This record gives sequence, C-alpha cells and structure tokens, in this order.
Amino acid sequence: MEPTRIVISGASRGIGAALARLYAAPGVDLVLLGRDGERLAEQVALCRAKGAIAEAVLLDVRDRDGMAERLQALDAAAPVDLLVANAGVALPTEGPLPDAATAQGEIETNLLGALNTALPLVPAMVQRGRGQIALVSSLAAFAPLPSSPGYSASKAALLVYGLALRERLRAEGVQVNVVCPGYVDTDMGARYRGWRPLAMSAEQAARRIRGGLARDQAVVAFPRRLALAARASMLVPERLRRLGLAAFRFRIDPAER
Repeated sequence: MEPTRIVISGASRGIGAALARLYAAPGVDLVLLGRDGERLAEQVALCRAKGAIAEAVLLDVRDRDGMAERLQALDAAAPVDLLVANAGVALPTEGPLPDAATAQGEIETNLLGALNTALPLVPAMVQRGRGQIALVSSLAAFAPLPSSPGYSASKAALLVYGLALRERLRAEGVQVNVVCPGYVDTDMGARYRGWRPLAMSAEQAARRIRGGLARDQAVVAFPRRLALAARASMLVPERLRRLGLAAFRFRIDPAER
C-alpha cells in the first residue's frame, strides 16, 4: 500500500525535498523536518500546491530528546506509515590529514542523527504491526572514500545498523530499508570538487528511492553500475582497490554563508 502519512528529515533541500515533492498528492500527509525554516516553507508550499497536506517542523536531528518527543507526538496525532531518515552532512575537507572534529561531526549527524529520527517510532510501529523506515546511507558505505573517512564510516555504520534492524523487526511487520545513492546533484554536491561519475538529479534519485521502497528492497543502491563497482571493491586485493579509489579523491568546499 502507498504510504499516506510520511515524515522526511533533511527535507529542506536535495533528496529529502525531492522525495517530499514526489510523494505529494491529494490524500497524502507530509511532515518535513529540517533546520532551515525558509527552505522548509518553500517545500511545504510546493507540496500543498500538489494537493497534499504538509507541515514544516524545525528540528535538529542531533537533539535526541527533542526528536523523540516531537516524533512521538506526531505519530500519536496520526500514525506514520513511512519515515525517511535522510538528514546528513559531508563536512568541508581541509588539509592533508583527517580532522577529528570533522569526523565526529559527520558521525553525530549521519549516524546518530538518523537513529534519533528512526528509533522513536519503532515501538508504535511494532505495536501496530506495520510501518516502514528508510535510512539514507551512501555508496561510500561499500567503497570507503580516502578523502572523507568520517563520512564513509558514518554511512557504513548506518548501512550495517539498518540491515540488522531490518531482520530484527521483520517478524513484527515493520519494514526497514537502507538507501545507498551515488552522486546526486544537490547543494552539498555543488561544493564537491572531484570526479562524480553517473551523477543524477535529486528528482531522479527520489524516483529510484520511491520505487525501491515500494518493492521493499533491503538495500536501494543506485546507479546500478556504480553500485556494483562499489560492492565489488571490497572483494578485490588492496592494491587494486587503491588504484580504483585514487580516481575518487576530492575536496568539499565550505558552505556559503
């Protein structure tokens, strides 16, 4: 069944915003989470123009208690069918060595923030015997990027956690899916300086995600060729993997203020 009550984090831009617009339709109730009130309001207006009920909720996914309180209240008001934990960051890379603060910041948002988003609704979904949770990871979970160890680690941990949670909740009627996109043209992608093979628009990515979730794919990984290469990279000798990943070195510029 198509979900009618949907919560999406990181919905002010990029994949989250594209997913909100894609799902928006008469009879659909959307809750868009994010930290940018102005951008969230724009997306809410676009979703409402397509006939959906939509509201913006200003929240920081790193606020565990605040997230739990608000998400549980939203679910109590109307049961959530689909929760998409999409909020994530790739922080600027500076200098030749990994930076501890950057790595910790990425892990705090990408991994712990996703769990702060997903876990508060698990008890209610289990009690109802239905519901779907999508955790947005990355193909970097399969092919760790030497230019961004913290980002790669956070996305790999989210992939493993999601697959374990999927098996734990499967008998309870709750679906858990992990989304692993490749390169997507977003605001964050615009700050990326490096090779971005098979990059696609946020709208194209949203369609891939919606289709994979509808089919209850354990891992929704795309584009196909890049996903296959990323998965295979961990099976080849280190010397060959190093050669392959050398082409993917990059830097990320600071966001404009």
